[in-house]
Amino acid sequence: MTARRLPRGTRVKPVSVGWKIEQTSKDKMDAVAAAMGVSAAVLLEEMIDRLDLDEHGVPTWWTPDNSEELPINTG
Repeated sequence: MTARRLPRGTRVKPVSVGWKIEQTSKDKMDAVAAAMGVSAAVLLEEMIDRLDLDEHGVPTWWTPDNSEELPINTG
C-alpha cells in the first residue's frame, strides 16, 4: 500500500525542510506514518496541528531541566 499524500497543488506555500535528525527518529516517524497509511509529511503536519501550547507558545509537555522555578525564601 502506498502512503496517502495530499493531492498535488493543495498546499498553499509548500517548503522543503532541511533538518538533520537521528536516523532512529526518522525510521520511527516513517514506521508510524506507514502504519497510518500516510506520508511522513502528512504525519508531521497533523502532529503540528494538534500541539497543545501553553500561554508562551511552548508545547505543554516540554519541560527542560532548567525550567523549574527556584523556591522563594519568604522568611
